[in-house]
Amino acid sequence: MTARKKSPNRNTREAKKALVMNTDRKNPTPIVVAAAVAIAVAAGLGLFLFPGNEPSPQPVVGAPPVTTAEGQFTYAASLFDDGQARHFEFRDAGSNTTIKYFILKSTDGVIRAAFDACDVCWPEGKGYVQDGTAMVCRNCGRRFESVMVNEVQGGCNPAPLNRTLQGDQVVIRTDDLNKGRAYFNFTKKA
Repeated sequence: MTARKKSPNRNTREAKKALVMNTDRKNPTPIVVAAAVAIAVAAGLGLFLFPGNEPSPQPVVGAPPVTTAEGQFTYAASLFDDGQARHFEFRDAGSNTTIKYFILKSTDGVIRAAFDACDVCWPEGKGYVQDGTAMVCRNCGRRFESVMVNEVQGGCNPAPLNRTLQGDQVVIRTDDLNKGRAYFNFTKKA
């Protein structure tokens, strides 16, 4: 006689099918709670490591220059001995444009000047702020060492401004200031 195979009962077949098909539903609450906690921790860590709304440093505003009859501004060179960039404004009466610039003594001891704008970010009108020995673009965050001001131009580098030293005076001519007028004409934003 041959032995007959026993057919599996219905409950056994359903159990195997549920195992293979993974239809055995589990409670999703612990997974959802764990995912929500992980997202909240990641968001909190992101805000801690990358704060976005911290106050930005304010530029140091310099003392008013002495205007001379020859169409130039003069500043005492000693004003820049501390290495702090001083920000100034010149209002061009002809175009009614306010031209912003800064002067600083770089780490190599050279007094340098630049427009408070660059070829790339000027339409935003944010300019630069000093952070240690670097000038930092307030729009894109790029850093430029003070020794490169007046040396490198183009791109996001501070646009150079001609200046001369006459004795113990830094001299900036109004004609040179007017050459930077386009950086501050916000009616023609690119």
